[in-house]
Amino acid sequence: MAESQISRPRILIADDQPDVLTALRLLLKQNSYDIVEATSPTESWGVANSQKLDAVLMDLNYTRGSTSGAEGLDLLTQLGQLDESPPVIVMTAWGSVELAVEAMRRGARDFVEKPWSNERLLSILQTQIALVQALREGKRLKQENRLLRSQSEVTLLAESKAMQPVLEVIARVGPSEANVLITGENGSGKSVIAQALHAASHRCQEHMVTVNIGGLSESLFESELFGHVKGAFTDAGSDRAGRFEIASGGTLFLDEVTNIPVNMQARMLRVIETGQYEKVGSSKTLQADVRIISATNADIDTELVEGRFREDLLYRLNTVQLHIPPLRERREDIPLLADHFLDKHNHKYRKDICGFSNEARNLLLQYLWPGNVRELDHAIERAVLMTSSNQIRAKDLGLQSNRIDSDRIEEMDLDEVERLLIQKALERFDGNVSQAANALGLSRSALYRRLSKHGF
Repeated sequence: MAESQISRPRILIADDQPDVLTALRLLLKQNSYDIVEATSPTESWGVANSQKLDAVLMDLNYTRGSTSGAEGLDLLTQLGQLDESPPVIVMTAWGSVELAVEAMRRGARDFVEKPWSNERLLSILQTQIALVQALREGKRLKQENRLLRSQSEVTLLAESKAMQPVLEVIARVGPSEANVLITGENGSGKSVIAQALHAASHRCQEHMVTVNIGGLSESLFESELFGHVKGAFTDAGSDRAGRFEIASGGTLFLDEVTNIPVNMQARMLRVIETGQYEKVGSSKTLQADVRIISATNADIDTELVEGRFREDLLYRLNTVQLHIPPLRERREDIPLLADHFLDKHNHKYRKDICGFSNEARNLLLQYLWPGNVRELDHAIERAVLMTSSNQIRAKDLGLQSNRIDSDRIEEMDLDEVERLLIQKALERFDGNVSQAANALGLSRSALYRRLSKHGF
């Protein structure tokens, strides 16, 4: 549909008198309104509940001889319960101040007595439709603004040696316009790193908009990223801004980027290369002004080899590639993160838990955290909810150290395997270092050195 085509406002006329319906139909059609008619409250509700209406023009009395307006007032109450309630103008030949006040109290926008003045009726309709459209636009912008909030207070807690290269890259690359591809396991904190990069950039006063590519169906991908114009497809009832437009001047974070549909990757390549794109249903070319930060937990090389991801698109996304180590490789950060999450959930649930028992802290350090920082956050939240003590205890965390999957041993490096064996030995001998060392074929001093090395 051409962008220049103007949609006609749709009005529901609800009245049980054929001559009234005919007169209103002729008047409104002459003034470029689309008309839907109903002759009873039940029929009116069915129309309003199934169609998008710009206004309702309704009688208050439907039963012969009735003058109380009760049927119309009940319908008014129902209409007010719709998600997007249209403006309602009530009409009656039996008007009174009391009835008008009650109608307005139940949500009517105006009150017209029969016989009506065509000029006044048209003026009321025009005013009320414009007002509600403005209110809906304000609501739409408010919803979009939720996407625009970039979480300006970035909580990046990292003191471990493994995270120092990450912090150095953020400091060096953050102020630039370079596109950054963040890699790492699920839950390792890729979105927090993206926020830190945005906060370090010259775009930090603008917005960072996040798109979870993995959560978009292929049919909605274009509309979500590039927007659409009214009438572009069946459900396109109004123009919609895409994420590139919403993020203009700021940062667009493409999470799970390797999930971009193959048939959409050429279009993504074009907008990243040139900044040019079109909304769905429009031929007008727009210019994007965004910095792209993307993230994935997939094996990029495998995606390229198996043809699921374009190599030229990858080159545009990974001007700088930044890998986030898993939590098991940055154990020095676990106490810091655990204290942070405890503060967060204390505040969220209005608790006053003062810390962790020694046993709980040891368990936090020993656990391999397959779900990484996200799993740690969830474990602390659970413990805050479940504990009956003023401290988090080991049992409150809900972690089973034997949950560690031995099948994963093939994926571990030597340090990780060594740590796992030490952990298992300590568990088997209830923390007795001498017995654990003997079982491992080590001296006590050698085991203590390894305990220190692995953060036990």
